[in-house]
Amino acid sequence: MLKGKKILIGITGGIAAYKIPLLIRLLVKAGAEVQIIMTPNAKDFVTPLTLSTLSGKPVLSGFFNSETGEWQSHVEVGLWADLFIVAPATANTLAKMNFGIADNYLLTVYLSARCHVMIAPAMDLDMYKHPATRQNILALKQRGHTIIDPTSGELASGLCGEGRMEEPAELFRKIDLFFKEKQTFAGKKVLISAGPTHEAIDPVRFIGNHSSGLMGVEIAKVFAEKGAEVFLVLGPTNLSVDHPEIHVYPVTTAEEMYEQCTLLFTHCDIAVMSAAVADYKPKEAFGNKIKKQKNAFALDLIPTKDILQALGNAKQKSQLLIGFALETENPVPNALKKLHAKNLDLIILNSLTDPGAGFKHTTNKVTIIDREEKIIDFPLKSKKEVASDISLAVEKLLTV
Repeated sequence: MLKGKKILIGITGGIAAYKIPLLIRLLVKAGAEVQIIMTPNAKDFVTPLTLSTLSGKPVLSGFFNSETGEWQSHVEVGLWADLFIVAPATANTLAKMNFGIADNYLLTVYLSARCHVMIAPAMDLDMYKHPATRQNILALKQRGHTIIDPTSGELASGLCGEGRMEEPAELFRKIDLFFKEKQTFAGKKVLISAGPTHEAIDPVRFIGNHSSGLMGVEIAKVFAEKGAEVFLVLGPTNLSVDHPEIHVYPVTTAEEMYEQCTLLFTHCDIAVMSAAVADYKPKEAFGNKIKKQKNAFALDLIPTKDILQALGNAKQKSQLLIGFALETENPVPNALKKLHAKNLDLIILNSLTDPGAGFKHTTNKVTIIDREEKIIDFPLKSKKEVASDISLAVEKLLTV
């Protein structure tokens, strides 16, 4: 479950920091990518050299890299992670997390992160039992964070009671379980098409469109992160995909995409056709570059094969088929027509008239419509978030 997962570990200034090297080793051995962030006080309990050696990454603790002088963006680090675990979390850090105080690098990353957050408190008995600490922990729970309750035992003060941070093996188990519970598509094979197609006119020119392939790539990543084995048929794009559960089939033309998709669909459970496939191609491509002439030039075009229609015709009861519709006029009526004509289970509608949506953007604004013509409109979001919304809509179909 942890292979390829990006995990941030935030270490604060508590004696329990000495346990974290073992947690790092367990995570790295399981295939996770680990980035450590330390508060200044944490360095008094465990050395950055130890942590960077085990994680394979330089430890982050400030806004500037002391060696290179470069700015270390807390926003980029926060967005990078699939999971952020703060361990040990002192009473001081818990209070700051609750009230949004960002007076060190770790806390600015916390406020920038969009992933799930786990917190493993560690402190002396009386500090843990104090009403202020209890209120802070309750507030963080209500925010949706996972609190890994400390255990009872001998504490650094010599007292015996609650306040000991969970052992590394148990922290590892909870992290692994978190990702297992997210595996809603475990055992499913998912076909995804993405990007444009290029239909050759001559050796240097083609018919194409402005699709970058980003929407489809983000969809592929979300399904893979949720346990699916993904088959990504990817048109010409500058994007690269590096995930152990995503198999990439690069294609150029609509014909090549048709052949790959119809072949792969036979053994897939779900197909999401997000590619912007050319509707027409030249009847015959010229073998040499066409020279510019004074007279008008006409190009004879013929329709390409309809991939979505072919999959809709072949679809079995056990399969789900999701299509996309990009419309410039009468968006909902046209999308509904496509939904039923091509035997789709869902159609994802986006319009070029919405600012920030469609091609050449990292954001998109979609409407999801099901077979019963239930329409759900979503606001403008990042394409990663849109991909998550689409996966959730597909999850609901699997439970029906």
